[in-house]
Amino acid sequence: FPYSSPPKHFLMATAPLIIFTIFALFGVSSLTAAAETPFVVAHKKASLLKLKSGTERVSVSIDVYNHGSLAIYDVNLTDDSWSTEIFDFVAGNTSNSWEKLDAGSHVSHTFELESKVQTTYYSAPAVITFRIPTKSKLQVAYSTPVPALETLAEKTVAYKLDLVKLFSLCRSCLHSMDPIFL
Repeated sequence: FPYSSPPKHFLMATAPLIIFTIFALFGVSSLTAAAETPFVVAHKKASLLKLKSGTERVSVSIDVYNHGSLAIYDVNLTDDSWSTEIFDFVAGNTSNSWEKLDAGSHVSHTFELESKVQTTYYSAPAVITFRIPTKSKLQVAYSTPVPALETLAEKTVAYKLDLVKLFSLCRSCLHSMDPIFL
């Protein structure tokens, strides 16, 4: 066999093609691996309800969504960010668990607290732990944080003052525009 090397222009043309093929294979394999995983999103929200007795209730709701393509197992939700010095537990529990959360589904958990003191309270995100069949290590996700809660605050007086300021500002704006429309 006489051996002859390929022409230089052939090597120059195939080198980028080989490099492109290698990167394409890595890209496709990483996309395939990423597509076959759970994607957990948790949304935590709290609302204040002032009762006639002068107390205030905080209703906390946490929604856990599995937006991935695999089911997750041994799902545990824990929200221990509510201080017992500031809140009394009225209904429900700050933790919950589910055996399985299928792909594309969601679960909700709610509980109620009662404010004991007037304060601005910052709650930490809830922690969600779960297992997936392809990994032995426990997975962790966090909920969205709740904006600052002003418990037992005198909101009505501040709101009324803001309305008075707004109306007086609008009225002065209208009086200054009168000559323009004449």
